[in-house]
Amino acid sequence: MYGVCGCCGALRPRYKRLVDNIFPEDPEDGLVKTNMEKLTFYALSAPEKLDRIGAYLSERLIRDVGRHRYGYVCIAMEALDQLLMACHCQSINLFVESFLKMVAKLLESEKPNLQILGTNSFVKFANIEEDTPSYHRSYDFFVSRFSEMCHSSHEDLEIKTKIRMSGIKGLQGVVRKTVNDELQANIWDPQHMDKIVPSLLFNLQHVEEAESHLDNHSLWEPKVFAIRCFKIIMYSIQLLSHLDANSRSAATVRAGIVEVLSEAAVIAATGSVGPTVLEMFNTLLRQLRLSIDYALTGSYDGAISLGTKIIKEHEERMFQEAVIKTIGSFASTLPTYQRSEVILFIMSKVPLPSLHHPMETGRTGENRNRLTQIMLLKSLLQVSTGFQSNNMMSALPSNFLDRLLSTALMEDAEIRLFVLEILISFIDRHGNRHKFSTISTLSDISILKLKVDKCSRQDTIFMKKHSQQLYRHIYLSCKEETNLQKHYEALYGLLALISIELANEEVVVDLIRLVLAVQDVAQVNEENLPVYNRCALYALGAAYLNLISQLTTVPAFCQHIHEVIETRKKEAPYMLPEDVFVERPRLTHNLDGVVIELLFRQSKISEVLGGSGYNADRLCVPYIPQLTDEDRLSKRKSIGETISLQVEVESRNSPEKEERVPAEEITYETLKKAIVDSVAVEEQERERRRQVVEKFQKAPFEEIAAHCGARASLLQSKLNQIFEITIRPPPSPSGTITAAYGQPQNHSIPVYEMKFPDLCVY
Repeated sequence: MYGVCGCCGALRPRYKRLVDNIFPEDPEDGLVKTNMEKLTFYALSAPEKLDRIGAYLSERLIRDVGRHRYGYVCIAMEALDQLLMACHCQSINLFVESFLKMVAKLLESEKPNLQILGTNSFVKFANIEEDTPSYHRSYDFFVSRFSEMCHSSHEDLEIKTKIRMSGIKGLQGVVRKTVNDELQANIWDPQHMDKIVPSLLFNLQHVEEAESHLDNHSLWEPKVFAIRCFKIIMYSIQLLSHLDANSRSAATVRAGIVEVLSEAAVIAATGSVGPTVLEMFNTLLRQLRLSIDYALTGSYDGAISLGTKIIKEHEERMFQEAVIKTIGSFASTLPTYQRSEVILFIMSKVPLPSLHHPMETGRTGENRNRLTQIMLLKSLLQVSTGFQSNNMMSALPSNFLDRLLSTALMEDAEIRLFVLEILISFIDRHGNRHKFSTISTLSDISILKLKVDKCSRQDTIFMKKHSQQLYRHIYLSCKEETNLQKHYEALYGLLALISIELANEEVVVDLIRLVLAVQDVAQVNEENLPVYNRCALYALGAAYLNLISQLTTVPAFCQHIHEVIETRKKEAPYMLPEDVFVERPRLTHNLDGVVIELLFRQSKISEVLGGSGYNADRLCVPYIPQLTDEDRLSKRKSIGETISLQVEVESRNSPEKEERVPAEEITYETLKKAIVDSVAVEEQERERRRQVVEKFQKAPFEEIAAHCGARASLLQSKLNQIFEITIRPPPSPSGTITAAYGQPQNHSIPVYEMKFPDLCVY
């Protein structure tokens, strides 16, 4: 036994004798298990000896490697593995140092079998959860060596594959051992990633065999390494920061980076490592704005000079579409609450023509504002597609809905269309939107196979709060002269989806009133709309009333709608969607004097629905939108031009005079002052209400009773005065008469018998 003979063996330390006894005379016999059990028991009983055991095993292994006794090398590594698995004491760190020293020795060997043996031992060690922290351990050598093994170019294909597989498994072990250990060097640092990432990518693209490196190495199960592997690829090369660093590169280069982000979005969005969700979207939106500037100015510096690289607008447009696609890919993987945050974040970036969101002026500023609005709304549409929320109050909060609807009143037709499509995406929760892509008057809507649920309590609350706001914007959108067929299709889809997703009896009544008001817009034509727009409004009303009548299933209502539609088919097909919403609309030259038989009558609808339990009184009241200051302000063009409005008030009482009241100039300052004053009034009213509530909560009962009693007395005195005035008979113009007992008494004369002076005669 290696120089131990005679009585000298008894003088050797016990731990050395126990280590020597695990090695058989013939290495082919393998580890002596009974002696290995004794060594393990000794290590557990005397943990302070564990570091010496490790050092001695390391000494033997290095000697055996040098003498090419590879059988004993395998036995030594097997013993080390068993001791590592069995011992978890505070002295384990010193033993691990000896273990890692032996693994490093094997990895340095030129023998493939020893490299694989060392890798397997390291992987077993990486799976061990250590009880004590390690302050001085370093894995730099193992990252370097395993990365080298990933690039093996051994002549034998089978051996080369095994070495590369061992290298990847080794990197897997390093990542598992260090990623959650705060005391270790950050595995995401560039000095490590510059080695790990190329090694993984090298094996990813290596296709000499049919199977990929993850399949061949059985690394899909467990999936932890596969996920971490791709996280490393994504985050270590820092694509987001890399995109920022290349913000002035060619659009095709930036588009390539963005498309990689898009393809890897599923893993990125579920990860806890790397940039935050909002940081991702902020970076992408910033790149979107930069691309818009590049396309407008034609250069990366904002000015074209000698030597400046000319930018191709179509390439920038391609890059912008790639960014929008990536935003949608990221958002589609997010949970509902995170997607809501992203939606609010994107909407806050949309420039709006309000006093609180100043717009850029000048022609370049106008174009930049418009393009920014369009691109951000496109991004918002991507995020909202497929968005599912049971509570509309959380899906469309007030601060988001107000900003979104304010853009619905802009003069830019493309922007208005995006807003309508975004609203449809949010409201459609059962996948019905595609069933309303074509406007028609179906005689039986059951063929659409609509998915309809009862309106929930949360939806009812949402409509009570926001319904009038939605109706107003739908009504005003219908009156836009620049509407195209796509706008009317979106309006029809929005009306239909509100009826299916959010409607109760009150909402149905209001929607019918709204559509009848739209019919009046086409009939009266105060807006001087073109013939196509008027025919489109008639057709839109017919399609919606046909749908809602079949949804309500009131026979008399359905009959009235059917009769009007049949009359139009015979006498005025240009008032139906089948003739209007086609590639070549079949219109009339004159829409004046439309007979009543061609119109849906509010009185008739009120009568038939009132008999079925609907609110007939409300149905009889024509719908009139409540215009707000926000509507008027948003009605300005989507560009931020400064316009001084001149309001001239003519004297209507004296039309013969040529003089006019001086015009009042409304400027930014006067508008700002008006808004500030209104805010101050609201604050005062809010403070007054707070004081009243506080008084009733904290004041003693006697004080409250006295206060209410005083107000009641004041009210009673006012009522007494009113009653005295109204009940007391008026004095007689003809004088007084003498009653019994000689008392004079006012005599009440009927009004028709009174004699009025000539001055009162007209």
